[in-house]
Amino acid sequence: MIENAADAANIVLQNGTVEESPFLTDAGAAALAVGLAALASGYAERGIGAAAVGALAEDDDLFVPGLIMTVLPETLVILALVVVFIVGA
Repeated sequence: MIENAADAANIVLQNGTVEESPFLTDAGAAALAVGLAALASGYAERGIGAAAVGALAEDDDLFVPGLIMTVLPETLVILALVVVFIVGA
């Protein structure tokens, strides 16, 4: 008789009867990575965009720095897509 769960798991592993379950496939992991990158980018742009519009209302010369700061989080999503294509190839 088996005394504890560790012995039971050890017996199952030794017999080789454990089958892998595709809990998260490669395509699912890639979709999750891009989705989380897009979510984080949107969260970052929320504050940056509001600050950029506020700064632009005060001074018209801050348009270019505000635009650059607003576009920076979007590059994270583009980089995530590039990584997906590189890893998936």
